[in-house]
Amino acid sequence: MKFNANVHVKLKEGYSDPEGETTAKALKGLGYSVLDVRVSKSYHILLEAIDAGEAKRLIEEMSQRLLSNPTKDDYRYEISEAECLE
Repeated sequence: MKFNANVHVKLKEGYSDPEGETTAKALKGLGYSVLDVRVSKSYHILLEAIDAGEAKRLIEEMSQRLLSNPTKDDYRYEISEAECLE
C-alpha cells in the first residue's frame, strides 16, 4: 500500500531561531507589525508500507533518525492512504 505522510519539524521552545529572527526584522523593516517569526520545515513523503501501522512506525523512525534532532526539535505528522489512479 502507498501512504502520504506530512512531517512538520520545528524548534522546541527556548531554542533560538536565527532565521526566524532575521525574517521578523526584515518584515518589520517592510512595515509589517510582526511580533515573532518561527521557522519550521515540512516534509512530504510518499512511501510504501504493508498497512497504516507500519507506515506510522516508519515515519516515526524517519523523524527520529533523520528529519529532526530530538534534542532541539519537536515534530508531528499526518499519514493518509495514497489514492491509486488505476
